Amino acid sequence: MTMDILNPILLHIETATEVCSVALSEGEKVIALCETDDGNSHSKNLLPFIDTALQKAGRRLQDVNGVVVSIGPGSYTGLRIGVSTAKSIAYALEIPVITVNTLDSIAWGAYNDCQLQDEDFSVVPMIDARRMEVFTTRFDKSMDRVEEVAALIVEDGAFADILTAHKVVFCGNGMPKCKELLSRYENACFVDTTISAKNMLPVALKKWQSKDFADVAYFEPFYLKEYVAAKPNVKGLR
Repeated sequence: MTMDILNPILLHIETATEVCSVALSEGEKVIALCETDDGNSHSKNLLPFIDTALQKAGRRLQDVNGVVVSIGPGSYTGLRIGVSTAKSIAYALEIPVITVNTLDSIAWGAYNDCQLQDEDFSVVPMIDARRMEVFTTRFDKSMDRVEEVAALIVEDGAFADILTAHKVVFCGNGMPKCKELLSRYENACFVDTTISAKNMLPVALKKWQSKDFADVAYFEPFYLKEYVAAKPNVKGLR
């Protein structure tokens, strides 16, 4: 099939955290959304959510031009479920897969919700890891990533350099546990944006237009840290 579609119908899958979310978009518009934050429900809810989203939008699975999947970092199990489902649909329909870093979509959701567009600011999305550790990165006000994705222990003095320079928007499910420590800074802003498949759309459209597609046979989730199932006292993914 041709990839020169100006307003593609894209199926978005978000399972990287406790949220199971499915969105359907056409061009720049989200036309259906199904989601829940009931953790550990991905295997039960993902396929029904896909069916429901298609029904809400009056579309068939065969109408979908591409599959967008949240690639991580995040929950090991959730990422495996989302990626395997995306691959299966892409193989069956012979359509491309677009991968989106989970932190990118969280940041875009916060950017769209905050009221700082005319100020100098950074967006720092956070995904909860264990204890005071988060997976994070940083975007400037143009939504260009300016720091590499990393696992960070948030402790006294964290982000002090940028918080003294300008406003910083903290967001994601790792933000609440860091709020007390960071709120001592006047420039710290906190946005309770829900992690959602709809927030993958800006990145997905850009990748669609540049034909930046994943290799369906070989791409894997971006875990960032190795999963350790037998040692719960070791820092890693839950």
